[in-house]
Amino acid sequence: MNAALFLSTVLIWGTTWIAIAFQVGPVPVPVSVFYRFALAGLILLAVLAAMRRLTIPKRRDQPFVLLQALCLFSCNFLCFYKAAAYVPSGLISVIFSLATVYNAVNARLFFGDPITPRALLAAGLGASGLLVLFGPDIFVSFDAETLKGVGLAALGTLFFSFGNMVSRRNSAAGLAPVTANAWGMTYGALILLALVALTGTPLIAPPSGRYVAALAYLAVIGSVIGFTTYLMLVARIGSARAAYATVLFPIVALTLSSVFESYHWTLTSLIGLALTLAGNAVIFSGPKVSAPVSPPSPRVKLA
Repeated sequence: MNAALFLSTVLIWGTTWIAIAFQVGPVPVPVSVFYRFALAGLILLAVLAAMRRLTIPKRRDQPFVLLQALCLFSCNFLCFYKAAAYVPSGLISVIFSLATVYNAVNARLFFGDPITPRALLAAGLGASGLLVLFGPDIFVSFDAETLKGVGLAALGTLFFSFGNMVSRRNSAAGLAPVTANAWGMTYGALILLALVALTGTPLIAPPSGRYVAALAYLAVIGSVIGFTTYLMLVARIGSARAAYATVLFPIVALTLSSVFESYHWTLTSLIGLALTLAGNAVIFSGPKVSAPVSPPSPRVKLA
């Protein structure tokens, strides 16, 4: 079961980055993200209702479902969609793969999990890989757009990691991932709609068949199925090991980026990618540790 969930997550999320790139254009970013999660939330709520499994989270869990919505279904994707306007989608996936390192640090901060020397080595390798990948553009020719793209992708990954921590808390509290996702996506869509209204952003209709196809793929496959399989992994094997799926995303995403965005491989990019992926893989090179059934006494309480 864990292997099937893992493989599904890799294949689904490895292909969503190019679909995000297909949506960059005339439709404002907040509107595109709103369309995605409004559709995904409605589908997931309808499926749960049809299966008679639709439940309302308890009052004590509602703030954490809202927090999960902010981190996983709105703020992070606002960053990723914006980043896709500045750097190729495959490179965004490389930055996102550092979620393994983010999760290790945040698990220490929120749950008191130890940070091992292996995690420190992984962070060093990952940072070195990003420096090799983006250093020439940022520090040599000083491409401001590349710097913006890297910064936005890194911020989006931080939000994603925070969402992992909230999901870990919700699962430990007995809230099923599919239930948290259904309401979280719905709350996320409402948050984005409020943002659109407050900023006066125009609700532009989908402009093309390619945009609609990308939206459908992102909402149904990338969100409804992808997030459910990933957060089921978080609940079953822990946030750190579930994030190992992100190690393989860039291979899928960069392959698609080469085909659809004319991304050109160079020796430098290969070295940078290898260092970044090695940094993620190092975290999992030790003996397997079983995921805790409930969070250890956290330093910063999430409940």
